[in-house]
Amino acid sequence: MGFSTFFSMLPKATPCNLFLVLLFCTCFTSTDAYDPLDPNGNITIKWDVLAWTPDGYVAVVTMNNFQRYRHITYPGWSLGWTWTKKEVIWSMMGGQTTEQGDCSKFKGNVPHSCKKDPTVVDLLPGTPYNQQIANCWKGGVLSSWLQDPTNAVASFQVSVGNAGTNNRTVNVPKNFTLNAPGPGYTCGPAKIVRPTKFISPNKRRVTQALMTWSVTCTYSQFLAQKAPTCCVSLSSFYNDNIVHCPTCSCGCRSNSSKSRSCVDLDTPLLATVVSGSGKNKFSPSVQCTSHMCPIQVHWHVKLNYKEYWRVKVTITNFNYRMNYSDWNLVVQHPNFDNLTQLFGFNYKLLTPYASINDTAMLWGIKSHNDFLNQAGPKGNVQAELLFRKDKATFTFVKGWAFPRRIYFNGDNCVMPPPSAYPF
Repeated sequence: MGFSTFFSMLPKATPCNLFLVLLFCTCFTSTDAYDPLDPNGNITIKWDVLAWTPDGYVAVVTMNNFQRYRHITYPGWSLGWTWTKKEVIWSMMGGQTTEQGDCSKFKGNVPHSCKKDPTVVDLLPGTPYNQQIANCWKGGVLSSWLQDPTNAVASFQVSVGNAGTNNRTVNVPKNFTLNAPGPGYTCGPAKIVRPTKFISPNKRRVTQALMTWSVTCTYSQFLAQKAPTCCVSLSSFYNDNIVHCPTCSCGCRSNSSKSRSCVDLDTPLLATVVSGSGKNKFSPSVQCTSHMCPIQVHWHVKLNYKEYWRVKVTITNFNYRMNYSDWNLVVQHPNFDNLTQLFGFNYKLLTPYASINDTAMLWGIKSHNDFLNQAGPKGNVQAELLFRKDKATFTFVKGWAFPRRIYFNGDNCVMPPPSAYPF
């Protein structure tokens, strides 16, 4: 039914009818800001004031990555905010500001930072112990909450001066920003919450912060990058056709002979092209393909048994400038409630909605395939999944054996259209 036919069936226009039409048109618009597979995922930043000082306070800032499968990779997070008055940072442990700013009016003790809008980054591994606190010196890398909750937390301590010295006079910072390492996160305003309570190591005493405020930051793939970063291809034992990633999934090859939009395998100076001398060493240098994606995920329906069926999953890196450590893959398929065994990856079932169990997170085995190398002969990882058949739902008809959606490192991958699935 075309749009003209649809609108011809509508009753005579009235304000109420027009409102319903507008509601219909807007309800199905998606900007990928809301993740249906992780509806409550966020990064929460808490400031716990532990002591008042003659001109301010000492606080521990803790960043918790409550996202189930989205993590922060190298070169790591950077957290920024704006002071409301003339606050300065006297000293820090577990982190540092990227700039000191203008501290020329101070004599003797010079603050760590005098900037109105400081930006803090994590310390690198190997930092001296007298500069560390718990959950720091990870280089800004944070694991996802399900993959490794112990490494999904970062902390630093800050001593603030020229600030309020009690609960009534302290000024909460504003305009929080979080880069991880690029854009994509939007942070809400700081809200004063109940003071955090701390349990002593022997669990016999509970102390609490003098004051606590909290900031919540959420991720949007739409804000993070202009184009997708991964795509999906499909194949099966019962059909000779291979369904490739849709053309131009992540971009299109330029027809210009002078363009360096991708790297041709036949170029005699491949190593020079890959190393490059561009301003942004983290920008992708992708192998020339029809889809132009840095990552391709291939789902192959491999075998059919009497009570089981088997799938092979291959992840290929086409980016010559980036490798992926502690990568993860999220797959949605209705047969995950009967996943019997997985060969080559770790996995954990996700239940974003209690009554539906059709999603799983897969990731590499430590020191085996948790590191996805840059593009080249070793730039791929693979595993096989064994599913038990549910007689009420199992079928190879109409593409049922293929995933509904796939995420790589938290980003939604481009799927082939259902009409192209191998039947």
